[in-house]
Order: sequence, then C-alpha cells, then structure tokens
Amino acid sequence: MGFADQRFNVNLSILFTELPLLERPAAAAAAGFTAVELWWPWVDAPTPEQSELDALKKAIEDAGVQLTGLNFYAGQLPGPDRGALSVPGEESERFRANIDVAIGFADSLGCTAFNALYGNRVEGVDPAEQDALALENLVLAARAVNRIGGTLLIEALNKPESPLCPLVSAPAAIEVVDEVNAATGLGNAKFLMDLYHLSMNGEDLPAVIERYAAKTGHVQIADNPGRGAPGTGSLPLEELLDQLRKAGYDGWVGLEYKPGGRPSAEAFDWLPAEARAAR
Repeated sequence: MGFADQRFNVNLSILFTELPLLERPAAAAAAGFTAVELWWPWVDAPTPEQSELDALKKAIEDAGVQLTGLNFYAGQLPGPDRGALSVPGEESERFRANIDVAIGFADSLGCTAFNALYGNRVEGVDPAEQDALALENLVLAARAVNRIGGTLLIEALNKPESPLCPLVSAPAAIEVVDEVNAATGLGNAKFLMDLYHLSMNGEDLPAVIERYAAKTGHVQIADNPGRGAPGTGSLPLEELLDQLRKAGYDGWVGLEYKPGGRPSAEAFDWLPAEARAAR
C-alpha cells in the first residue's frame, strides 16, 4: 500500500489560490487531478447571485473534474471568524440560509459531502446555549443533506490556530457526530478526520484512526509543522493513510495544505502523476 492506493482530491480553497476561483478547477485538472473540494467560496455571501453559482459550476464541468466535497457557509475562512452555525444572531441565520443553496449547488455537480464547521465561542454567551443552537442547526443540515443521500461532516480544528473553537479534539467532534445522529435517527453525520489539525492538538494519530475510522466520512491531510505538502514536515502520512485503509476507510483524502511559497502546480512532487487521477 501507499500513496498510490489512495483517492486524493485537491482543496481549491487552499491550493491554486494564486489563481482566480474560476481558473482553479482547470489548473487542478492540468496537474493531473480528477476530483476537487471547496470551502464555501463566497465568505461574505451565504446566498450569492445565481450567476456566480452558475459560473463556478461551468468552470468545474469544463475542467472535467468532480466536486467531491463542499463546506457550508462558515464566515471568514481562513481567518479568526471561522464557523457560523453555533453563533447566535446573524451568523446562525446566514448558515441556515446557506443550507439549501449549498446543497442545490453541490447536488447539481453530483457532490454529496458537506462540512459544517462548528463555530467559535462568543464572549458573553453561555456555551450551553451555543451548543444547543449548534445541535439545532446541525440537525436541520443533516435532514436537508439526507434528501440527496448525502453526508454531514463534523471536523475537529486545532487549539493553537483556533483557540475559540470548542471542537479541538477527535473525541469532542465524535461527541457531536453522535448527538446529531441520535437526534435525527439518520446516521448520516460523520467525522471529518483532518490529520494536520489532530496532530497540532498533540493527539495520538494511530489511536484516533483505530478508534474512529468506522465513523469517519472524509479525511484531509497536511504535514506538520508548517501545514505543507507531505514530506515537508514530520508526520508519517503515508503510514497513517495505510492504517486508515486497513481499518476500512476507502473514501476521499483531501489535500488541504499550503504550497509553500511556490506555484501550487509544483507542490505535488511527492505524488506520482499516475496516482493523482481517481480510479
């Protein structure tokens, strides 16, 4: 086993960002990839103009790549204001307004995986109130996603970079996954296992994989330190992905790393060209 046995997609919200959004799908295709994922591209617009949605859809279709994952609206991402669904007031309302828009866009491209970032703690608001709001909104999203047979993903971030986010460990994210599934009875909430974030939290990655692979709906990778490409840090990513495979995970692995001061097209030298296209 090894990297060649995985199914990789490219996150176009962190790679190829030196290009305009509509040029990134074609750039990923030119680099040999057949699948891409995205954070919600319009950080200030949970409900963008239909013309903007149509233009991005056309760019993805014209490039001949598959959209395999999409974030719901999450505010300023990357940035300190990430997450919306657990934030009372306008941000929570924006998340709700985005649900059907995001699902409709993704479904038109055959995408059924949706990442719902939890959101930061807000000063002066009882954390229990935020958690109740989060569960309410995640239940709404899970039921909406279920209409297209989709998966709702819950991700753990890392405390050094997201100190106000309450989901900064695998167990914390899994607890929310279980709560959503218990509330809906649908079983379509899954864990998004981001090995970079978990390593930044100091978690035992082989133990996390052993314990939670069966509840994992998507995996993302970057090396640590530096959030660069595999091989730029010290994480044994090839071994960890092999362990995931052996544990039964056969889904997508999202490349969510920084290209490191070079054009994104040059940041895939660790992955043989023949291994970039989904099989």
